[in-house]
Amino acid sequence: MADAKDDPRLTPARPDLAAKHLEGRVTAARFVEGEVFEVSYGVAPMRREPFSGAMQETEALKGERVTIYDRTEEGWAWGQLASDSYVGWLPDLALYRPGAEPTHKVTALRTFAFPGPSIKLPPAETLPLGARLAIVREDASFAVTHEGWYVPRRHVAALDVAESDYVAVAERFVGTPYLWGGRTSLGVDCSGLVQTALAACGIDAPRDSDMQQAALGHALPISDELELLRGDLLFWKGHVAIVRNPDSLVHANAYHMAVAIEPTRDAIARIAAAGSDLTAIKRLG
Repeated sequence: MADAKDDPRLTPARPDLAAKHLEGRVTAARFVEGEVFEVSYGVAPMRREPFSGAMQETEALKGERVTIYDRTEEGWAWGQLASDSYVGWLPDLALYRPGAEPTHKVTALRTFAFPGPSIKLPPAETLPLGARLAIVREDASFAVTHEGWYVPRRHVAALDVAESDYVAVAERFVGTPYLWGGRTSLGVDCSGLVQTALAACGIDAPRDSDMQQAALGHALPISDELELLRGDLLFWKGHVAIVRNPDSLVHANAYHMAVAIEPTRDAIARIAAAGSDLTAIKRLG
């Protein structure tokens, strides 16, 4: 098993098998070299166990790289995402050998990839915000991927293009259904919303709220006198919200079962009544 210092969410190690680079650091029956694959689906679930009914831990987006260490005959692959180091089981069918390096990313909440230069064609795939694409050329109003998909040019931008306001990105998700482990506008959880909004602005963030609390920004005193600023992050045990202004916040939450905007004081009081007080206030920048 992994050392206590090795978070199992981020450490590719099991009692029976572990990544070769962990040899000498963790105990496992055998150690294997991983093989890098690319996520080919628009969105692929990463699950805790290798079956479709297992809990979804997070999601992998098209174009992300994942190092695979184990595969089952039932069509599951166990590995670690390159983007945030999360470890879990992905559908084997969602993985391809790495193709051309991504050059662009999706900047719309979601868009469609068409098999030809017409929006009247049945889409080949639905692509979420943050999906990565290798664009080889432009054709009128489309950007053409190395697979030959046609994506609306307005919905993509070069990888180095960044949004300037992650709060505004999060606000675009208002009304999105709450989904444990979700990272897209089809379903998102609290930390997935924060991670996705920050990623759109070129800011790397860990996947889960406890990791985000530990890694992001600097801590502010928890006080009624503190004036919250746009972009501050509020943390509770197992939850995170983004401050919009001194009086309101935006967060994906199971109370509304959606991404919602609500008065900050109301949210703090409601969550406290449910048994959880604020654990941290973090300010980025």
